[in-house]
Amino acid sequence: MPVATTLSLYLGRQFIAAVLAMIAALTGLVSLFDFIDLLRRAATRPDVGTALALQIAALRLPYYCMEILPFAVLLGGIVCFWRLTRSSELIVARAAGVSAWQFLAAPLASALLLGALATAVLSPLSSAMFAHAEALDNLYLRNGGGTLDLSGGQLWLRQADRGFAPGGVAILHARAVHMQHGELDLGGVSIFRLDGSDHLLLRIEAPRAQLKHRQWRLENARTVKPDHLPVAVGTISLPTDFTVRRVQESFASPDALSVWTLPDFIALLQRSGFSAIRHRLHFQALLALPLLAGTMALVAAGFSMRPARRGGVARMIGSGVVAGFALFTVSKIAEQFGDSGALPPIMAAWAPTGAGLMLAITLLLHLEDG
Repeated sequence: MPVATTLSLYLGRQFIAAVLAMIAALTGLVSLFDFIDLLRRAATRPDVGTALALQIAALRLPYYCMEILPFAVLLGGIVCFWRLTRSSELIVARAAGVSAWQFLAAPLASALLLGALATAVLSPLSSAMFAHAEALDNLYLRNGGGTLDLSGGQLWLRQADRGFAPGGVAILHARAVHMQHGELDLGGVSIFRLDGSDHLLLRIEAPRAQLKHRQWRLENARTVKPDHLPVAVGTISLPTDFTVRRVQESFASPDALSVWTLPDFIALLQRSGFSAIRHRLHFQALLALPLLAGTMALVAAGFSMRPARRGGVARMIGSGVVAGFALFTVSKIAEQFGDSGALPPIMAAWAPTGAGLMLAITLLLHLEDG
């Protein structure tokens, strides 16, 4: 038992060190290209300097770490296992009676742990920093303000209206939208209040409305019931689940939301009539990340533990890299199918990872147990 524990700790340290080194190298490379692109775009704006481009690139670092984690586990695992094989350490372990499945337990557990930490800890940091980076990019480097700037456009929202009719909904349409000091100011507002059978009960018209303290405050409003004349009612307050931030997030990328906030936000989107497919798919992808990291570790082991005396090591390692990239490509294709609604989000996120895991286990069984 002490020998097995010592060996597991040693293999785990070697694997984690190789993966972290690969994460640092790949993240630095991707961030360098991103920084160069930001500098190119900043050069066209005289009021934007190098410091802003550097700040945006730095804020995107955790996001890039999340994106390249599966690649880092694959390449780091290949480097780790190839080095251990070349130095005959794995051969000595086999001679001591340790099977391949036993010394793969520590690297596999390390990969699962790295994936879980990325999902649970790095995801909130990545989403917050990525949202701030996108806000700076939209404000200084893009024309029109991007999706996070609602000013000047029209807005459609749908929300539950339980206080007015059982199972009812309220549909809000604003012809003009303005953001002032963090407050949402709407112009030309129409609100259609429907019952549970989607029958129109009441229409509210107001020249101006504001979102304050989880309430739509409509000024100089008029109500119109079917087959009735309009009635002036003055100021009306309509309760809502929305805040200014949530309205903005409804149009933002799912990458700007952490794994802990996504379930409640998905429920809010579904209650409000927005499509939640992209957010559900992103949530399932974050949940599947630990399993994907573990799958990449097994793929790396299957293609890099061949003894050097048998020859063909370079071809095996190259095949492992190609297999890992193929798995990533399949997962992205499945993600596009899920984003379009052709596949359920759960299947689009988990099926490629599950298939890759089965193939990696099959390869290891073939190589180790004949």
